[in-house]
Amino acid sequence: MRSFEALTLDQVVDTARYPLSELASARGQAVVSRARSDLLALGCTVLPDFIRPSLRDVLRQECSAIAPRAHHDVETVNVYNIAVDSALPEDHPGRKTFERGNAFVARDRIPADSLISRLYSNMVFRHFIARCFELTELHELADPLSGLVLNVIAPGMEHPWHFDTNEFTVSMLTQQAQADGVFEYCPNIRTAQDENFVDVRDVVDGRGERLTRRLPLQPGDLQLFKGRYSLHRVSPVRGEVARHSAIFAYSERPGVIGSVERTRQLFGRVLPEHLAAEGRAVRGDRLLD
Repeated sequence: MRSFEALTLDQVVDTARYPLSELASARGQAVVSRARSDLLALGCTVLPDFIRPSLRDVLRQECSAIAPRAHHDVETVNVYNIAVDSALPEDHPGRKTFERGNAFVARDRIPADSLISRLYSNMVFRHFIARCFELTELHELADPLSGLVLNVIAPGMEHPWHFDTNEFTVSMLTQQAQADGVFEYCPNIRTAQDENFVDVRDVVDGRGERLTRRLPLQPGDLQLFKGRYSLHRVSPVRGEVARHSAIFAYSERPGVIGSVERTRQLFGRVLPEHLAAEGRAVRGDRLLD
């Protein structure tokens, strides 16, 4: 198996289709323009076969090898990831609870020479992502655990309806479930000014078909997503094969480290860096989560 360390970016990414180093070219501008248009209209865009198909097996094998390192936990949660016993009105969507049974491999347990690790730290890749999100610059998280993670959803488990705490997410499916495990989302269901509890309640109560899109993904596809404002989930995984996806977390400002509570929830542990950074987080809006 070849590691990304021995490969150039051109050998890993289909740069004829996605010219990451030539974004000023006609093709590069077209790719960025389409991504921006999709993100504005739908809150999501997919770049099919971003990783060359010849490396799909490498991608799957590397991630399958580290998947057993995941921290597994089953929690009772709501769409806002706030305490399920919070004092909320009777008809509030936050009163609807789900069982979340997914797992995460932390960055410090992902080999530095793996394909996803090398891609995450590549400056050309990061600059491309920033351009697609219409941002001047992006930084790797300073968090030693959550900058890059592998999400593992075992058969019978799901990642239920939720909002992200960050405004944008970059991910890549590395292994499909044998059945189901479909990414579903409700584009721009809320804004920074309006929670839109009525529509959110319809979705969590099973009446949100008119608001929901389903996204067929293949291993090696790159997904850019505005999960702060789009309610989303991965439906229950069926069969005998887990669903694996790499999540590349970036920030507009340097030095970002996750909270102690959220880090312990995701990884079952915290490090001195999290304790030292506690209380320094700055919220960009007043949304419930």
